Amino acid sequence: MSAVPPTTSSRSTRSTVFGRVLIVDDNPELVGALKGVLESVTNQGAPRYEVHTASCGKDALRLADEEGFDVAIVDVKLPDVSGVDLIVPLRASPRPREVVLITGYASVDAAIGALRSGAFAFVSKSFRPEELISTVDQALTKVHLTRGREVLERRYRSVVELTDVLVVALDADQHVQLFNRKAANLAGVDPDDALGRDFLASWIPAEERPRMREAILQAETSDRTREVEADFVEGSPEQPLARRRVRWHLSRAQEEQGPPIVYMIGIDVTERRALEKRAADAEALSAMGALALNLAHEIRNPLNAAVLQLHLLDRQIGRIDVDEATRSQLQGRTKIVGDEIGRLNRLLTEFLELARPRGIAKEPVHVGKLVDDVLDLERDSARMRGVTLVRDVAEDGCVAIGDQEKLKQVVINLVVNALEAMKDGGTLTARVKGDDTHVTVELEDTGPGIAAEIFPSLFDPFFTTKEAGTGLGLSIVRKIVDSHAGDVAIESERGRGTKVRVRIPSGR
Repeated sequence: MSAVPPTTSSRSTRSTVFGRVLIVDDNPELVGALKGVLESVTNQGAPRYEVHTASCGKDALRLADEEGFDVAIVDVKLPDVSGVDLIVPLRASPRPREVVLITGYASVDAAIGALRSGAFAFVSKSFRPEELISTVDQALTKVHLTRGREVLERRYRSVVELTDVLVVALDADQHVQLFNRKAANLAGVDPDDALGRDFLASWIPAEERPRMREAILQAETSDRTREVEADFVEGSPEQPLARRRVRWHLSRAQEEQGPPIVYMIGIDVTERRALEKRAADAEALSAMGALALNLAHEIRNPLNAAVLQLHLLDRQIGRIDVDEATRSQLQGRTKIVGDEIGRLNRLLTEFLELARPRGIAKEPVHVGKLVDDVLDLERDSARMRGVTLVRDVAEDGCVAIGDQEKLKQVVINLVVNALEAMKDGGTLTARVKGDDTHVTVELEDTGPGIAAEIFPSLFDPFFTTKEAGTGLGLSIVRKIVDSHAGDVAIESERGRGTKVRVRIPSGR
């Protein structure tokens, strides 16, 4: 049989045709008949199909790459290849395609083999025109439905991946079936690596799992949306690298087969909760400030009188006629009373500093020199504790805009905290660096570190782990830093020391 050269119809009809058909056959009479049948079908006066033809497998594959098609009608016997062997390469495209095989030697086994190879249908060459048209229409309908579904899936995926909320889907065993990019970034994993993992065991702290599990079970058995808030960790719940507070909205979706899937939409509320807590703290401090200012005078007067009387008592003890042991014992007791009065006075001073609204100066501050001065001040204290001071201060001095004395108080509080944490000695490293927007001070110690469970309370007024601490040092630090439009952060791990980072706007 003579070869039929590949042809194409005008591309101007592409926007109106229902589908593009590729006929692959080396019989020119049959190709003409098939082409005539398909091109005779119109839709509102326009051709329903755009028809291309090829006489061999090589030309068919070339046309498939260059022109594309929706449905291919392929003869089983071609000059260079079997039509069955063309099914897979013709369908190898990101866009769905279907292949209809035609043959003059149809058999049940051949039809079954063709369908198993991926053919849409197997048609005998003794077909009627309406049978061919019906088969092509069915194949085109499947192609359009598949492509429409893929478009919807891509849009759904785009929404899920680009949204700024966490999207997680769990099966009946609470294993992950969907983990969007936001959730993966927060968890510190690749989205594909999260699939199949136990959600609660992988990212929810042990103390909050019962509440989360109960909410998931309720969502599985109810049409109502459930809400629950819990920590979401990066790393493992036993050794978390970071914690975020997430508000989850849970609802179920009944699958066509199998148990329902629970979808969880999570909103990161970490900053919101922190702001709410700081607002509550500010309100409490405001109330404490009014109380403190009213009582300060009444408290200071008795304290000053007690200090004066204690001083007179100590002098009289030195004059009374008693043995040295008794005198030493009495003086020791007066010293204890004096120390306690001094502690009360310091507490009152810190309390007033924290609660009293006071403006700050706006002047250039050489932060590097300030840190050096504080370290010089605390050098003897560090030596007595066996602590080595290491300085890493930028040469340009790193100038910030703020209040010299208040920023000095920040550094003193942090250095004293670090020294007191290293009871068995260690190293305190002070770093100062700057850029066009901020000056950063880092103080890193090699002490015992801070337990994760007390992190949320570190800046709370009166919270302390020291026996004689007031619990106001870090609260004062944060208040001063906030008043300078800066920020303070603490990084710590039990047994691996603590790093405090303070950033203040620079004066460049």
